[in-house]
Amino acid sequence: MKLRTQLFIFTLIIMLTGIVSNSTAQKASEKAIARLNTADMDLTRARVQYINELDLLVFEINVEGSAGNTTPEPAGQMNGAPVLGYVFPTTLSPADVGFGNVEGILAFAVTSHPDFDDTPLWDENNDRDYKNDGTTFHTHWVVLGKDERVPGGLSVKEFKKEDQSVVLPPTNPGMPIYLDSPGFSVVFRGRSLKVAVPAQRVNNQTSFNYDGVAAYMEVSTDSNQPMLGVYAVYEVLSGDLSLPYAVKK
Repeated sequence: MKLRTQLFIFTLIIMLTGIVSNSTAQKASEKAIARLNTADMDLTRARVQYINELDLLVFEINVEGSAGNTTPEPAGQMNGAPVLGYVFPTTLSPADVGFGNVEGILAFAVTSHPDFDDTPLWDENNDRDYKNDGTTFHTHWVVLGKDERVPGGLSVKEFKKEDQSVVLPPTNPGMPIYLDSPGFSVVFRGRSLKVAVPAQRVNNQTSFNYDGVAAYMEVSTDSNQPMLGVYAVYEVLSGDLSLPYAVKK
């Protein structure tokens, strides 16, 4: 009986530790979401222009505060690592930027996440260290899918590492999610951020629709949660993610 009692107590401690850990993580997420909800994430406009002379698409977001001025504080680990993003969901096909035949919303994201660097080919802060640029806002292509496991209702689509049918752009960072790190420079000027994307890098597509979103995402190492899910949406310019805006020429 004594051994059974000890085992019961041990099991109970493990269960309670898990509950406390999950509760602590949830509170940390809530604090991060609240802290990052600043005027810097309050979108006033999103625009994509095509400049024929240069064959460039210019993605632009304007905010009420200062664009890029707010960044997350590190969690100190991958589980629960915060990701802050200015996002353009688009009607482009994932294949237009080098992904394979996968269903979902192709989004162009400008993100900051201090706990990890997922742009191994690029040195965004120009210090000659290619592995410490996570906090510096940088660009990604992601394929989003509906996901009821997270409050934001969306996550970056995942795949199994052994799935040989998956096609990713060669600039992907090697994670088992539909994520690419194309290396486009982000330019901040006061209330605006702009990113120039050669039309050739989107399969020469210059007519598409898009929306503007400011969101808080989070990494999870829990197999029951998405690896990178949307936990809070600060702003959706259209109000309903209907992607009503068209490229201006």
